[in-house]
Amino acid sequence: MERRHYEEHFVARIGWLRAAVLGANDGIVSTASLIVGVAAASDRSGVLLAGMAGLAAGALSMAAGEYVSVSSQADTENADTERERAEIAADPAEELRALAEIYEDRGLEPELAMQVAKALHAKDPLAAHLRDELGFSEHTEAKPLMAAFASAGSFTVGAAMPMAAAALVPTASISLWVTVSSLIFLAVLGAVGAQAGGAPIGRAVLRVTFWGAVAMAVTYGVGKLFGAVV
Repeated sequence: MERRHYEEHFVARIGWLRAAVLGANDGIVSTASLIVGVAAASDRSGVLLAGMAGLAAGALSMAAGEYVSVSSQADTENADTERERAEIAADPAEELRALAEIYEDRGLEPELAMQVAKALHAKDPLAAHLRDELGFSEHTEAKPLMAAFASAGSFTVGAAMPMAAAALVPTASISLWVTVSSLIFLAVLGAVGAQAGGAPIGRAVLRVTFWGAVAMAVTYGVGKLFGAVV
């Protein structure tokens, strides 16, 4: 029985991983920063109200932003696909030569490059050009709805964490507890995101916790300075 070569790669996760990590990170940072800033100048009810408003607005904003952004990418990909399809139909010989040149540039001898190009043209010329000329891949294909749901859902989960901390800890220490717990949440998120993407964990953890700490410090300072909701 023939055995197929198999290697695990993480590029197939790009479609949802980027949106999910961005959403969760933004949910934690923006909601925690809002809570810390408000807590510096308000009571628990004001903190929770501001946090809920930030959660709802942020989740919807993330979903809409991801959908519009990724839809624009999809529109561009579709337009390029139709353009390439038309070019192949209008002048298949020229497109075959162009594909062979791509393989030559990658190191194949001219004759072998042409053989490969002809073989791929015989099977599916459009797929060959989309992959090797334009760099399109099924793993990185734009998926607006997936990105929107992943972003909004992960934002909501991320925002719920500092909200829970603000609801459970003593009013006088909301800022401290939300800051500490949110940095822990961010560190876990960085580690999980790096693990899912096969990236170095330490660098990801340091990156997200550093910028999260900066954001919360700034909003806390503004709340203390002006004594008002920020």
